[in-house]
Amino acid sequence: MSTLYRVDSSIQGDVSVTREITDEFERAWSATAPEGVVNRRDLVTTPLAPAVWTAALAAHGAGERTKEQQSAADLAADLAGEMLAADAIVIGAPLYNWGPSQHVKCWIDMLWTDPRFGPRTYPLTGKPVVLVVSRGGGASVGAPQEGWDHSVPYLLRTFGTDVFGADVTLIETELTLAGRSPAMAHLQDKAVELRARSHELARETGEALAKLAA
Repeated sequence: MSTLYRVDSSIQGDVSVTREITDEFERAWSATAPEGVVNRRDLVTTPLAPAVWTAALAAHGAGERTKEQQSAADLAADLAGEMLAADAIVIGAPLYNWGPSQHVKCWIDMLWTDPRFGPRTYPLTGKPVVLVVSRGGGASVGAPQEGWDHSVPYLLRTFGTDVFGADVTLIETELTLAGRSPAMAHLQDKAVELRARSHELARETGEALAKLAA
């Protein structure tokens, strides 16, 4: 029985673009693998506090762990175990203030504290990870704010072959604020096109990974 692990981090709730696209991916995956299991972690409804990461780090060098250190180390082990148990992983990670959200960053930092995710362990080697990212404006090649997205390079480096070792697929949607920002009204048609393309890629990728895991 194949397992999909879905991680969400958008604070936008029902209007979240990344949640919309990960929904599309999950529907396609589940339709192709109806006997499969979908496990979820919402980093907004169950956030990880930076203090927990501090305690998890301190647990490594502690001769005798405090209650807080042990609890943090156990949580890190759970987070790492959830990743390792999945056949495929999809992560929704919107851009906030030109970087990754604190929810995603703390989650990744917690993963690093588990020995199985330590430096040069490449724990996700061969495992498919789909990164669903979004940004309100445009930061792609030729855009006025080209290069301002400091989240996608970080995520690709972290989950890709250099660090965690996964086989990463990127689904990115930009101009998501075009329908709400008067200054971006001229980009609305382009935004609709990009969003539709992301939906299509999510469906295709979900189906393909479900078949691969079967």
